[in-house]
Amino acid sequence: MKIIIAGAGAVGTHLAKLLSKDNQDIVVIDENPQKTVTLTDSGNNDLMVINNSPTSISCLKEAGVQHAHLFIAVTPHESVNLTCCLMAHTLGAKRTVARVDNSEYMLPQYQKVFQEMGVDSLIYPEMLASQEIIEGLRHSWVRQYWEVHGGALVMLGIKLRDNAHILNVPLRILCKPETPYHIVAIKRDDQTIIPGGNDLLLNGDIAYFMTTKRHIEHLRGLTGKEAYTDVKNIMVMGGGKTSVLLGRKKPEWLNMRIIEQNEERCHRLNELLENEDVIIINGDGRDTNTMLEEGIRNCEAFVALSDETERNILACLAAKRLGVRKTVAMVDEMDYMDMAEKLDIGTIINKKVIAASHIYRMMMDADVSNLKRLALANADVAEFVTSEGSLATQHQVKDLGLPNDVALGGLIRDGVGMSINGNTQIQAGDFVVVFAMENLLKDVDVFFRAQPKGMLSKLLNKIS
Repeated sequence: MKIIIAGAGAVGTHLAKLLSKDNQDIVVIDENPQKTVTLTDSGNNDLMVINNSPTSISCLKEAGVQHAHLFIAVTPHESVNLTCCLMAHTLGAKRTVARVDNSEYMLPQYQKVFQEMGVDSLIYPEMLASQEIIEGLRHSWVRQYWEVHGGALVMLGIKLRDNAHILNVPLRILCKPETPYHIVAIKRDDQTIIPGGNDLLLNGDIAYFMTTKRHIEHLRGLTGKEAYTDVKNIMVMGGGKTSVLLGRKKPEWLNMRIIEQNEERCHRLNELLENEDVIIINGDGRDTNTMLEEGIRNCEAFVALSDETERNILACLAAKRLGVRKTVAMVDEMDYMDMAEKLDIGTIINKKVIAASHIYRMMMDADVSNLKRLALANADVAEFVTSEGSLATQHQVKDLGLPNDVALGGLIRDGVGMSINGNTQIQAGDFVVVFAMENLLKDVDVFFRAQPKGMLSKLLNKIS
């Protein structure tokens, strides 16, 4: 697949490195050679760099836009992204994605407008990040919360402590066919495990559960999280775009204070959020005295959203020392992700990973309606739609010959979520949730997409 990325900033560089691991043909365009130096030094033969403007027709042609399966525009400038997507579409690119920073553009009624312009999809990482933060605050006792198919199934990433009631029990005993949840993965130190029947859950693990909404409270009890109080008051450090969107999108039950060091930015925040019930404070969110004066002890959660990863981590650690149980940190540096987890920072938000989830879904040959990248677990979770006559419908799950390091978390049939076991027979039209180690989803989508004549029998013979 030929993929062109316009913009070698944080998101573009991360996408280029990530997608090149899939052996895709990647071209990155950016006017600034300093931004592309890490890519040119990577030694990846499947990655080409062009230092030119992505709105230049000759540049787009040099990049081979007429043969591009996917054109991704993630420069810092919304107008540039929309313009070069329009041009790429006109010159022959099959699909285009543009990064924007206008929340109005994300409204459903305008999707058709942009598609008619030649922009197939829009991403606004800061908006997606704010939505993820709200879900994390709504379910303060989980590390990750992700609804599938409108909530028919839910994935919960839960950090297990020594008070969990499910530790040190073989999963063959813990997870029976009638059990209302399925453990699809375990993150243990630096290792991610796709578990089998003999595996155990240990103190300190992050366990990834698939279940239905009505069994969430049951899982909360099993994992020993009953003592976590609901979040009503939060303190946010940093007054950037994500904080503004969080202030505008916050539910009524959430009281919010933003601490921002820059006095001029504080005045701007008051203008942007004048119709919201948000208190703006000029101060340093890392300063213990400031946090105490502004009522940190009355807050159930602290959210660090500054532009500096180290600052966010340190501020969360300070908040924990002051008694805040739930902390959320924006961690833009991938190298800091594991460190933040080991320091027991609660929910970790990474805009690059959020953008990658959206774009990676567009690369699937099968019908994938939802996809989430789990950076901490080096894994992906995707919702596949099962096509008529696909390989997944030919055998029970235990006989499908799925790749190693892949687990089926559950399925939705006629709008109802249900668990999957080895005897499950997947049917055409089922929505199936697949958990796979990073970069393995492309090996899974062959099971769910419709097969050309003669190909299905070849695949079945290969499995048998």
